[in-house]
Amino acid sequence: MELTSKKVLLLAAIAAVLIFAATVWLWPRLARNNAPAVLGRVGTLLATQLVMICALLLAVNDSFGFYASWADLFGTVQGQGVVVMQGNPSGGKQLQVLGRESVNVSGGSVPTIGGRIEKIQITGRHSHITSSAYMYLPPEYFKRQYSKRAFPTAVVLTGYPGTSEHLITGLKYPVVAHRLASSGAAQPTILVMLRPTVAPPRDTECMDIPGGPQTETFFTKDLPAAIATHYRVGHHARNWGIIGDSTGGYCALKLAMRNPQTFGAAASLSGYYKAPIDPTTGSLFGGSAQLARENNLMWRLAHLPHPPVSLLVTSSKHGERNYNSTLAFIKAATPPTQTASILLSTGGHNFNTWAREVPPALQWLCSRLSDR
Repeated sequence: MELTSKKVLLLAAIAAVLIFAATVWLWPRLARNNAPAVLGRVGTLLATQLVMICALLLAVNDSFGFYASWADLFGTVQGQGVVVMQGNPSGGKQLQVLGRESVNVSGGSVPTIGGRIEKIQITGRHSHITSSAYMYLPPEYFKRQYSKRAFPTAVVLTGYPGTSEHLITGLKYPVVAHRLASSGAAQPTILVMLRPTVAPPRDTECMDIPGGPQTETFFTKDLPAAIATHYRVGHHARNWGIIGDSTGGYCALKLAMRNPQTFGAAASLSGYYKAPIDPTTGSLFGGSAQLARENNLMWRLAHLPHPPVSLLVTSSKHGERNYNSTLAFIKAATPPTQTASILLSTGGHNFNTWAREVPPALQWLCSRLSDR
């Protein structure tokens, strides 16, 4: 069974209850002061705590989506490269639909009412990266009167090492997008939901790493081109936006600032402004100080022309470490870069906070995109 399976969580919870009950039942029988009784008490306490901790950690992972599989959890996937299509990548399909599911709204099983979620696989002709993603297609996409319309599109990114499924089940982006459009608060928008970790298990920070995964190329060239081969989307920066949390937030800002010809707007939920260097990232810049500076967003604002993009940043005065740097980013960004912010009084670096920010952030992002 997979790590994220509900059966695994249920079995862990049942095991915790049973072992706790067994400990209560055995405790009077282990009350003696001899060595076997003492070892028995120690063993039952350790077993009870271990299984309860496992159940708790499984519940936390189910809620926050830190690890997608047992391989993610134990780090058994060690390769640092990218997944490459065998043969000539340009001769294969850029996009394949792997499955379809309904949206969790009233009447969601009918596409013209609830829209549809499609699981896809994208193969980049330039980056040679292959990654899965989820497409949310709004109800209007399936209605006859919109059959010739090119829809605005928003790329939605998780943090690291989040799972793309949690964008659907946890932060509920399709449900939020459906509700905003149904109420008239936002225009119908296609969502492309995926991890920024397109070369797992490495955290590439959406970089074109010298001699390594070309993640920025994947997101700014390959992904829009692949989506356009299969879906009715616009082809200009004004038609495309990008939003993400944590690592995904940094990626959203950076990709838009470095590639205003691809993304016209970006929203960062609790994002940071400079890529970290740690065991999950490895060497991102190949020893190039200039490349490191170019991927530092504050350095870009201080030393390079400001791009013609709209940017939204979020933080919390109490609970977020990026509050002061977010204020500095807002102050440093000047036209033609347009900035907006969501600044909460309190909220941690977690999904509970991001769930509060997703509706207004997504509404803002959709308002910055055009269907023409």
